[in-house]
Amino acid sequence: MTAGTPTPDQAAARKAATVQQTLEAEDSRVYLRRPTAVDQHEFLDLMHRSRKLHHPWIQPPLTPAGYQQYLQRMARSDHQGFLVCQREDHRIAAVINLNNIVHGAFLSAYLGYYAGAGFNGRGLVSEGLAQVIGMAVDQFGLHRLEANIQPGNAASIALVRRLGFRREGFSPAYLFIAGAWRDHERWAWVHGRDQLLPPGVPLEVARQLP
Repeated sequence: MTAGTPTPDQAAARKAATVQQTLEAEDSRVYLRRPTAVDQHEFLDLMHRSRKLHHPWIQPPLTPAGYQQYLQRMARSDHQGFLVCQREDHRIAAVINLNNIVHGAFLSAYLGYYAGAGFNGRGLVSEGLAQVIGMAVDQFGLHRLEANIQPGNAASIALVRRLGFRREGFSPAYLFIAGAWRDHERWAWVHGRDQLLPPGVPLEVARQLP
């Protein structure tokens, strides 16, 4: 077995964590997978190589303890985490998270995302994010996704604008990142429907409505 090749158990775990419906988008260069314990080494290696790219915009997990905390958070019912993986070689290219999901009459979540170094600027996050938006509506019944972005992060702002997000406001000293309170712009994507839920949403989602 060559270096970097997953063991049979690792390959089975990753296959089980793959979001099957994203494999149906054959024209996409990426598919989605749930993060698992077997991804720790690849994930942390990518994050360390991406520190210059991420500073000062985000603070992803950089230690084994941080990664385990991330997995625990994504296992909660109000969070959903996805690894954006390249179809051609199955490498992790980016991470997308739906955070603080609220059901009831709000049906909203906060969106977090970041590409790995070497995968940025190629449209891979855009393709993965489009898939996550579809899942947010079809599987989780969400109506609104909010992305909070620092004003100087032009690439991230251009990304959400392409996907139909609109700027709703400005929040001074919104998040503490890289040793300072950072201003953020609020960008939101809203599903254009009149009813509370779209058709076909799973029963477990409908049961959480008012």
